Amino acid sequence: MGIKDRPKYRLIIEAAVDVIAENGFHQAQVSKIAKRAGVADGTIYIYFKNKEDILISVFREKMGDFIEKIKAEIMTQEKPGEKLATLVRMHFTQLAAHRNLAIVTQLELRQSNQAIRHKINETLKDYIAVIDSVVDYGKEHHIFRENLDTRLARQMIFGTLDETVSNWVMNDQRFDLAALAEPVSDLLLNGLTR
Repeated sequence: MGIKDRPKYRLIIEAAVDVIAENGFHQAQVSKIAKRAGVADGTIYIYFKNKEDILISVFREKMGDFIEKIKAEIMTQEKPGEKLATLVRMHFTQLAAHRNLAIVTQLELRQSNQAIRHKINETLKDYIAVIDSVVDYGKEHHIFRENLDTRLARQMIFGTLDETVSNWVMNDQRFDLAALAEPVSDLLLNGLTR
């Protein structure tokens, strides 16, 4: 059994999401994470080098699961528009269901140092590849314009999703994020035309 498959590793990851969301990364003490996970402080260091390693691992583990769920659901769709709508819906519903994860990904990771951001880029690249695959699929099936710049379309899609979730987090979740999936999908698919 690998270290990441051990129950305590998972408990620490879950506790870290909550403690970082509640206290902010810089105020989230390892002892608070250990207490929330129900483990001794020293146990943390069996699994992680330091607090920065915990944050990186949180992102890799939680976003890795997030991306895999989205990929699996997209694969069940055949129409390009449905693939894009599924991507939007899954992005919003998963983060709406895991408010603390949304806080960590939208606020805390952005305030981290460059070394941490560099280490989470590999996981983010996996998500970018998923978005690119949806755009390319739409182009191949002649639903999206064939001359559409995939990179620019991806930036627009990711930027729209990211800003919508950030707005939700910054407004203390005062609106139904999941309910925005349909209008956001419609806007991405149909633009601003009548």
